[in-house]
Amino acid sequence: MFFIDDILKIFIPTTVTFCVGIILSIFLSHYLYKYQMWKKKSGKRDPSGAATPIFDELHKNKEVGTPKMGGVVIWLSAFLTIASLWFLARLLPFGVWQKLDLLSRNQTWIPLCTLLLGGFVGLIDDFLEVKGNGDYVAGGLSLKKRLFLVALISLGVALWFYFKLEVWSVGIPLYGELYLGWLFIPFFVIVTIGLYSGGVIDGLDGLAGGIFSIIFFAYAVIAFYQNQINLAAFCAVIVGGLLAFLWFNIPPARFYMSETGSMALTITLAVVAFMTDSLSEGHGISALPIIAFPLIATSLSDVIQLSSKKWRGGKKIFLVAPIHHHFEAKGWPSYKVTMRFWVIGVMFATIGMIIALIR
Repeated sequence: MFFIDDILKIFIPTTVTFCVGIILSIFLSHYLYKYQMWKKKSGKRDPSGAATPIFDELHKNKEVGTPKMGGVVIWLSAFLTIASLWFLARLLPFGVWQKLDLLSRNQTWIPLCTLLLGGFVGLIDDFLEVKGNGDYVAGGLSLKKRLFLVALISLGVALWFYFKLEVWSVGIPLYGELYLGWLFIPFFVIVTIGLYSGGVIDGLDGLAGGIFSIIFFAYAVIAFYQNQINLAAFCAVIVGGLLAFLWFNIPPARFYMSETGSMALTITLAVVAFMTDSLSEGHGISALPIIAFPLIATSLSDVIQLSSKKWRGGKKIFLVAPIHHHFEAKGWPSYKVTMRFWVIGVMFATIGMIIALIR
């Protein structure tokens, strides 16, 4: 009976979030198109400031005319669902409503706060970009500023884990706990920044939405196995919001996830990974590089490309980075790149779940 209740606690909020996300998408889409919330000029610059002619040619007809800020659907639908269930549990303090309330101090307060904070900061960046002056770098927050804000948010959460929750170690499969002491704090920040860099996967219709759905589903399963039912429901609710977003983001995309979605999801993923680690006698961090392999591979392809251009006299490893654009430049249709990434994501997520659940 309790097992069925736990399943319903995950399934019902996820379904509600999906429905809320679909409704939000309709209104948001109208607003974004009415006020032309898209880049005024296609193309971009790489992190070193150099031009990206191959990318610009591939996407010359895609970036202009399609709004950004679609990621609002993900975090806002999740927040509205969680907040509504919390309110109903207090308005009707009995039976099913109390069971469906997934907001708890020990499991979901921190990831929900990081989701909203990341979404808000990313929304500011998106707004500044679409209201920019039309240059390639259109006035959004600079990379240094975004990295600083991500580091600041993650530092605050790391201090909470270290001092309030007394988390000083990470779990290693078949070994036990690896004690880090105060080094846990910078380690937490580095992991978060590393995941945030993987947000560059948001580059093809449906790609980021599908990959993040797979990743958060994997951590929902891990949290459920650890009997962190509220955290499992939280991850599943995010999946519900992602699926609603994906409904409108599959080719041709109605809108893009952009920074408000990718920042919210990546820093929240870091928190979830640590909450399924030594805090719950699990291995959420050891499994993270595998479950989030598509994000890490995408980020590393950027690092490899920039390093090669810097140290090898401008020579490139990939036709264009991140790596999904390399395959696109080689002639793969964008939908084929996206679906193959999904397949890879499912494979690695499955392996990662097995590793995370090893005792």
